[in-house]
Amino acid sequence: MEGKRNARGLWKLLIVVGGMFCFGFVLVPMYNAICQLVNLNGKDTAMLVPADQIVEREDKARTVKVEFVTTVNGGRVFSFNAEQPTIEVHPGKLYTVNFTARNQRDVAVIGQAVPSVSPWNAARHLRKTECFCFNQQPFAANEEKLMPVRFMLDPELPADVETITLSYTFFDATAFAVVKPDAAAAATPAVPES
Repeated sequence: MEGKRNARGLWKLLIVVGGMFCFGFVLVPMYNAICQLVNLNGKDTAMLVPADQIVEREDKARTVKVEFVTTVNGGRVFSFNAEQPTIEVHPGKLYTVNFTARNQRDVAVIGQAVPSVSPWNAARHLRKTECFCFNQQPFAANEEKLMPVRFMLDPELPADVETITLSYTFFDATAFAVVKPDAAAAATPAVPES
């Protein structure tokens, strides 16, 4: 009798552990879907706007501080920085900020950046015509790339938003890349170093 109770308890425990394990796999896609649905953390693909659809209406009476925060996830595969930590912008005008990333390994890798925007209510007013964060980035061994972000803040940005932080976390995406890193690096022309 005691053995049956222990076996039943063990099965219940295994089912709970299995359920927790499955929930861990579902959590990331579920988080991404919710972020896109409510436009949280800059995960809205609607912020990518073709350059020919942007109409500049600069509000010279208003200035917003934009901060750039860069992080590398998972060790020392990359160095990654914004050329300017902050800029002052006028809503309704396009700006370009360059980022540099360097593959610090002796093998080709694929990098991927994940964006985040704060405060949360500013994300829906950010328009990007170009950003390295929308695609995986192939790097040859020890290659450095200059990667621009071209953006505009919508003039409808709430008046109480005076500072916006654009954060990018760069990580090694080689393990789940769409293309093999050697083929992608060979197909991508190297950006000359300045």
